[in-house]
Amino acid sequence: MSNRKSSFSLIVDAILSSLCATPLVLFSLSAAANGITSTPVDQLGYDVTPEGVAFAPLKGNRFEEPYMAMVRLPAGLVSPPHTKTAAMYGVIVQGEMTHSLLGTSAADEIALPAGSFYIIPADIPHVSKCISDIDCVTFLYQDGKFDFNLVQQ
Repeated sequence: MSNRKSSFSLIVDAILSSLCATPLVLFSLSAAANGITSTPVDQLGYDVTPEGVAFAPLKGNRFEEPYMAMVRLPAGLVSPPHTKTAAMYGVIVQGEMTHSLLGTSAADEIALPAGSFYIIPADIPHVSKCISDIDCVTFLYQDGKFDFNLVQQ
């Protein structure tokens, strides 16, 4: 048997390492001790940015600390090239998206339908797109506070 780890194992290790170093672990223990938290989709409470991107906070204040949120992007939205100073981990819940390194050709972008998982490391210039005819919704965990740093082309 090979000593090399599979890509899946490396992804799981990266997620667990990031999650274990954040207040998310305390949240999990607290939730277990205090009962189950359930929030129906119609009670998520989205805040909409001027660009039309909507954030529904689940845990943490995105402007101050690591956080979890449901994020909704309008159908057809293409972000400007940007970076984040914290890594992002997401699962597509609705729609279809791409997250690509700056300069990636359209032919090389990987379409992510609902159920897909992605990681965007910190400080990586990238473009995110909602390529479906319906709004895209993703569950997002970011291991540091939110920022959106435009990249000059």
